[in-house]
Amino acid sequence: MSRKGQSITLSVSDWEKQQLQALAAAFNCKWGAQPNISRLVSAIARNQIQLLSNMDWSSERLQALDAARKALIDQGEIAQAVEIARLLNARHELSAPLRAEIEQFLNKPRPAWRQTVDEFIAQQQPFRLTYQDAAERPFTFHILYGQILHIEKRDYLVCYCQESEANQDIEPLRHNWTLRLDRIQEAAITEINQPWAKDLARVSVKFALYGGLAFAYQPKEEDVFIGELEGESRRVIRKIFNTFWFFREIAQYWDQCEILEPQSVRDRLRDKIVNLSQRYQE
Repeated sequence: MSRKGQSITLSVSDWEKQQLQALAAAFNCKWGAQPNISRLVSAIARNQIQLLSNMDWSSERLQALDAARKALIDQGEIAQAVEIARLLNARHELSAPLRAEIEQFLNKPRPAWRQTVDEFIAQQQPFRLTYQDAAERPFTFHILYGQILHIEKRDYLVCYCQESEANQDIEPLRHNWTLRLDRIQEAAITEINQPWAKDLARVSVKFALYGGLAFAYQPKEEDVFIGELEGESRRVIRKIFNTFWFFREIAQYWDQCEILEPQSVRDRLRDKIVNLSQRYQE
């Protein structure tokens, strides 16, 4: 004699019914080939499927995960960024604006411009792109060499361009530009018929390290010479492509680092120090 099962009635909307059916399919709770809500409920009751809260993630955790998603996008790791986006999209705590951003990303995870830039760099194909600076002013660059570099928690397209106007660096480096990836405009990248350059423009900078830094200095990839200790000092020569980023690095060393040459780089840092001193005297 067959055993007659108990029946229950669920008062749910059509959307909720669809979600339950989707969960039943995901957990293989089926009757024949079709997802079955009754089997899903039974599996939950038997603790074969565990229910967890979807409202207990802090805003700090959500922000950290979204920051990781954006960092992966910058680095071209789209598949990993998509997995984080899916994890976030499943959370009930997500704000409406962030959910809209996540869903837009999931619908179109890899910007066409990023794929095009990566391909042009890999093929050593010069290209033209449109870019907006921090003041939202448009610029067009003809890029003859480029690479993606991670600098201070963000990825940039660092490139050698035909253009030098408005670049405030020292004269030998004015064709080098550092472009934030999120300011490259969609559908504004085209190849150009120019030869690919071998590298960025670079200048050799000699600087001295003093005190504890002279003993503890860790060589950098761009260093071409590291002298022996001379008392409590050491001299280093490094090829740099941008004085702004170079100054940002050595600023943390304070008076334990002195630029010796070229004079143009030494003078530029000295002017910054003078301006800083004057600001604190006001």
